[in-house]
Amino acid sequence: MSKKPNPELLDDENPEWTADDFAKARPASEMLPQIFGEKVAKKMLKPRGRPHVEFPKERINIRLSHEVVEHFKSAGEGWQTRIDTALRQFIAEHPNAH
Repeated sequence: MSKKPNPELLDDENPEWTADDFAKARPASEMLPQIFGEKVAKKMLKPRGRPHVEFPKERINIRLSHEVVEHFKSAGEGWQTRIDTALRQFIAEHPNAH
């Protein structure tokens, strides 16, 4: 038994879809180029968010001395990136340090 739709939520300009409407629907990647052209459609369909990388940075917990944290934080935003850069530099300069 289906519920009757709330009359206050009905929209004559955008009625509720039927199974037939869903069967006729096409993906945006197929329809947008026809409506807006290839260039605009490609821009509209561009994936959002950060690009996927093969080896993403890992979230870890690490305990550092107060002096180290304050030194890197004192230069403002990006302090975690600067710590990462300093550690990479250490690895490059000391390849056999384990």
